[in-house]
Amino acid sequence: MPTTSSPAVEDYLKTIYGHTEWQPEAITPSGLATALGVAPSSVTEMVKKMAAQGLVQHVPYGAIRLTDDGRARALAVVRRHRLIETWLVREMGYAWDEVHDEAEVLEHALSDRLLEAIDDRLGRPERDPHGDAIPRADGTLVSEPAVRLDEAPTGHVGRVIRISDRDPAVLRELETAGVGPGSELRVTDAAAPAGVGVALDGADHAIPRAAAAGIWITA
Repeated sequence: MPTTSSPAVEDYLKTIYGHTEWQPEAITPSGLATALGVAPSSVTEMVKKMAAQGLVQHVPYGAIRLTDDGRARALAVVRRHRLIETWLVREMGYAWDEVHDEAEVLEHALSDRLLEAIDDRLGRPERDPHGDAIPRADGTLVSEPAVRLDEAPTGHVGRVIRISDRDPAVLRELETAGVGPGSELRVTDAAAPAGVGVALDGADHAIPRAAAAGIWITA
């Protein structure tokens, strides 16, 4: 059966991929419904269609996993999303906390030709403004071992690799504190009541745990 390239299918593929990009547990139907903000019954129907198209593997009420074809399709969507975010920041004057929703819309509309032109103009970037790896046109991407900041032990020193872009308010707070991709952090108190204690450029900060759960640093 031929695959469908509708925005809905692309959103499902990207969400399923994103769930396991930084941790190993496959997404469940209920988790997918929550992430997409849709009814569980809608997820059930869409997953059945995607399974019939060879994009996912799924048993009733069990975890949902991408097939090789599904992963390739997901990476193509992720590539578009992250290149658009990078383009908006570098070329269009957007702040890093403003680009996610714009990219959610534009990723379904860009032609491959325009995407290639954007990639070329930007100099083939490997990471987007939040530090997420941008898949290459062939589906490969650069990755390195990382640990989530809220799970790093006291004394751990690492460079910020990526920061989740799901909450613009968190991004603004981190920017104010000077925390972004490339920042060198030393965990001074992993169990601090006010949040994860870190040292950055000689200054001490307490990063709230909700924010620390969205920050990955080198392992």
